[in-house]
Amino acid sequence: MKKRVRIYRGCLIATFIAVIMFTVYYAENILKIDIINGLDSSGDIVKTVSESNLDNKKVMLLGMQIGVYLETDGVLVAGTSSITGIDGINYEPYLNKVYEGDYIVGINGINVSSKSQLLFLINKYGENDIKLTIRRNEEEFDVLVTPVKTGNAEYKIGVWARDDTQGIGTLTYITEDGHFGALGHGINDVDTNMLLSSNDGLLYKADIWGINKGENGKPGGLCGTIDYEKKNELGIIYKNTNKGIFGEINEEGMKWIKEEYGCEYYEVANKSEVCKGKAQIISCISGKVQKYDIEIVEVNTNSSDNKGIIIEITDEKLLGITNGIIQGMSGSPIIQNGKLVGAVTHVFVNNPKKGYGIFIDEMIEN
Repeated sequence: MKKRVRIYRGCLIATFIAVIMFTVYYAENILKIDIINGLDSSGDIVKTVSESNLDNKKVMLLGMQIGVYLETDGVLVAGTSSITGIDGINYEPYLNKVYEGDYIVGINGINVSSKSQLLFLINKYGENDIKLTIRRNEEEFDVLVTPVKTGNAEYKIGVWARDDTQGIGTLTYITEDGHFGALGHGINDVDTNMLLSSNDGLLYKADIWGINKGENGKPGGLCGTIDYEKKNELGIIYKNTNKGIFGEINEEGMKWIKEEYGCEYYEVANKSEVCKGKAQIISCISGKVQKYDIEIVEVNTNSSDNKGIIIEITDEKLLGITNGIIQGMSGSPIIQNGKLVGAVTHVFVNNPKKGYGIFIDEMIEN
């Protein structure tokens, strides 16, 4: 990776991941929230099943908490606002040219990969019109913007920029060839609630030192530390999608995981095998790999997103620790009848005992 960050310690209460990040929506007259991002309504249940080719596929399950550092592909425009120039007049140089959710990927033909680089180039070329290369909905194009002078050799274009993000989530599975899937949903920007366009990223060990229990109307979360040193890297993140983050565990990371947590492989179920009734989630939230009892209360086999399963925590031990599903548990594996069937993705804000899950075949297909 081109960029390295210094050791970062603090309480990261996931939300992407404080990351992280979440937006509240109303669905089915119950307020629900993605463990890290927002969520819309689940729709009607339709008993139509699309089978995946998962026969005899096995993956390692852990439910361990991981630290995530994600680099954006370009610089995200998190918002826009007018600027007061050195002459005292208000300007809007971005108007009808740059919008919230756009990515700035170049200035005057120079590729832009960080917020600091963006600011440097605006100040360097700000005396004249600058050409911004914008990516919007996968399409790239150029716009001319006239920077506003706000001080001595200081220019602005009226955009709030964001590049990288970090936080804590849960590792769902590792395949036999070392590829992983985690979270069960994507990492969205905290302000725009749009999926972050990622260049690449790194997976790290996470040290969980505290838990805030969930309450009705107030999601709980994990408090932890991510030490961004080379020795703590577990792997590389290749993709950030609406169905999770995906990548590959490195050799040292795999060795450490097996030494710390062991390795237990489970067969992967098709969504047609998932049914209402008793099930379990796997989590290391107590410091070791444990299974906790849940009830699958709703199954929408027609779902092709990250909310096809509704679960309820019934395990008294887990309820004593977290009071239900909390931020940072996103990605916890769901097993039923000895097979991996899904992963936890969301919590109901007004009832932390309940939440959504994604069918595992929806993750593995990515």
